[in-house]
Amino acid sequence: MGNVIDLGRGVRVAVTERRGGVSAPPRDSLNMGLGVGDEREAVLANRRIAAELLGLDADRFVWMDQVHSADVVVADAPGGVGTCDGVVTTRKGLVLASLSADCLPVLAADGEAGVVGAAHSGRLGTAHGVAANLVGEMVAQGARPDRITAYLGPAICGKCYEVPPELQAETARHTPEAASTTRQGTAGVDMVAAVTAQLRRAGVSDIRSDGRCTLESPELFSHRRGAPTGRFASLIWREDAPGTEGAGSGPADAGTEGP
Repeated sequence: MGNVIDLGRGVRVAVTERRGGVSAPPRDSLNMGLGVGDEREAVLANRRIAAELLGLDADRFVWMDQVHSADVVVADAPGGVGTCDGVVTTRKGLVLASLSADCLPVLAADGEAGVVGAAHSGRLGTAHGVAANLVGEMVAQGARPDRITAYLGPAICGKCYEVPPELQAETARHTPEAASTTRQGTAGVDMVAAVTAQLRRAGVSDIRSDGRCTLESPELFSHRRGAPTGRFASLIWREDAPGTEGAGSGPADAGTEGP
């Protein structure tokens, strides 16, 4: 389990890791993702374990059914929010989750406005600008780009993410920073560089990064390193005092994700 990171004004982020859960190989063991062939009860148990380790309530999590889109929705209750790849909330206590195993998790907050967001930016989501859409929806909910802090979770790096030249060109069409060269000298995609550029163009200047490459980090799940595999969760929330706003009873077991 990764450490909880304080982004200020009561906003916290965390990234789960691979070990400490109950899932069997090849999704061993703290797989947080439904829809990847794991036993449902094992995934729900893993989500409870991760929440407990972080001092959170598993019934307060918000899960997306991730499909590599650029769609962003607003959540005002825990549970599944349906098909999307970005979610925003103004509710204290809700824990927004982005699931991945090479794709780039994007976590963002304007703590002063009380707006937080999470996105799943894979190659297609990066090509279609899901991170910029996340910022746009946060602004619609009262955030200001110059006050937003973005945290980029672990993802496959541009030196490891080899793709055919035509897919590199497609991804870099609107964001040239997406094009990279792998260690083998072949065409690649750098999602961190691309999303950083997209966020800066959207007016976000405070951009922080986990920095780990999922392919090179055995403590994290990586689809490229060994499919089928599980999913880790990148999480963002605003702290909530007991008995204050944000109480809800939505289901905590909804939501799947793409690789």
